[in-house]
Amino acid sequence: MEQRIENVVVVDFGAQYNQLIARRVREADVYCRMVPFDTPVEEIKKMAPIGIILTGGPASVYAPGAPHADKAIFDLGVPVLGICYGMQWGALALGADVRAAAGREYGRTSAHVVADSELTGGLPADFTVWMSHGDAVNELPDIFEPLVATPSCPYAAVRHREKPFWGVQFHPEVTHTEHGGEIFHNFLYRICGAEGRWKMEDFIEQAVARIRAQVGSDRVVLGLSGGVDSSVLAVLLHRAIGDRVTCIFVDHGLNRLDEGARVRETFEEHFGVNLVYVDAEKEFLTALAGVTDPEQKRKIIGAEFIETFKRAAQTIPDAHFLAQGTIYPDVIESVSAKGGPSAVIKSHHNVGGLPEEMGFKLVEPLRDLFKDEVRKVGEKLGLPREMVWRQPFPGPGLAVRVLGAVTRERLDILREADAIVEEEIRAAGLYESIWQSFAVLLPVATVGVMGDERTYENVIAIRAVESQDAMTADWVRLPYDLLGRLSSRIINEVKGVNRVVYDISSKPPATIEWE
Repeated sequence: MEQRIENVVVVDFGAQYNQLIARRVREADVYCRMVPFDTPVEEIKKMAPIGIILTGGPASVYAPGAPHADKAIFDLGVPVLGICYGMQWGALALGADVRAAAGREYGRTSAHVVADSELTGGLPADFTVWMSHGDAVNELPDIFEPLVATPSCPYAAVRHREKPFWGVQFHPEVTHTEHGGEIFHNFLYRICGAEGRWKMEDFIEQAVARIRAQVGSDRVVLGLSGGVDSSVLAVLLHRAIGDRVTCIFVDHGLNRLDEGARVRETFEEHFGVNLVYVDAEKEFLTALAGVTDPEQKRKIIGAEFIETFKRAAQTIPDAHFLAQGTIYPDVIESVSAKGGPSAVIKSHHNVGGLPEEMGFKLVEPLRDLFKDEVRKVGEKLGLPREMVWRQPFPGPGLAVRVLGAVTRERLDILREADAIVEEEIRAAGLYESIWQSFAVLLPVATVGVMGDERTYENVIAIRAVESQDAMTADWVRLPYDLLGRLSSRIINEVKGVNRVVYDISSKPPATIEWE
């Protein structure tokens, strides 16, 4: 019998940090699910949460059209924690006055605990918090108790004396707030009574059971790219239904060095997974011939991939399910894209599936997991560490790292340079701490001297960034001796390159990928 998962519901008012809140809960070994602010209370009740967290948001609670949840949320008998906007809305709903603050607070601020409580238990008397607000609770009825104060915000944390509501004006989910993890731990364990049942071993067992129940005796197809999500999904499906899963690897000629051989060795030989290998390099390069516009490249590759995948999938008898490596950030972003209060960054290509004419039902066993949780599942399933901890790779592959026209010759140059970048970054012990590090082939040639002869050859740019979610990124300060080895090896070992440059742009204003 499947053990019931402890569940915390995160009600999203459009916070820029909404995913961080969910991650902090998961890191405390408690499962959580994010829902829009206008989710009916009856729907939340059906989720049987042990606690509810109200996120921050960009609006003012008193402004016309500002997002408001149903006040009945406080009558469920479930502890509620409001963060920033979530605190203001909860306090307003329960009788407090909220208005524009006399002084706005943005950034680090000193805070002082003014009352002992379950929420502040174990915290030092003084600590630093991260503020980001222009509104604040102005008047607090006696039914509330102040817990924490800052120099300009006397009600930086409060609790309701009768309703199970606690609120913090600051952001405990960001690393800039000291003891933020302890505040979440206090809410989850002291107030909600969590037992910490969210373990990856349990997830694997439950996911296997759900896959078997959903698929029955049918077959499943999966587009395997060699990336983290599809690789973990392939092994999870194989554990659940054995040889009734077939992976399709479309080799479009835009992959990293020896990618196809690596995928075949790992999945066919090591795990014994059914693998259909489709050599489609010629078709993709023909379709891309002469195309230089980045967006056009992406459209061509996407359309060609779907048609190639469809042809391969139609050869598999009794295949009625399509598996996708959708993960939880994809789901959150797609919900926002459908009209939630969050500012829309992007909608993910996975959510919603491939074209409906394929006639498949969707299987998405990883859709409740964050990336780090997917990696943990991969480790538990026995995937090689170097595969589980691979850096993100763009869906269009090297086509968007070969700037300008894409040809086999230019792809080969980039593949060799990129392999050297990965090898040296790994040798320096930096690979897993860097979000992405890769080579880019520029559409220019420069003059050089090799063996007393003039050369006019290609330029390779190296890009290495640190990031938490790819929404923002900063360039990595790689050691000079490492940069020197990279330049020397690429110029000496990759035929057709005579210059190497390092990209020191942050996002924004630049993007991580060059195209």
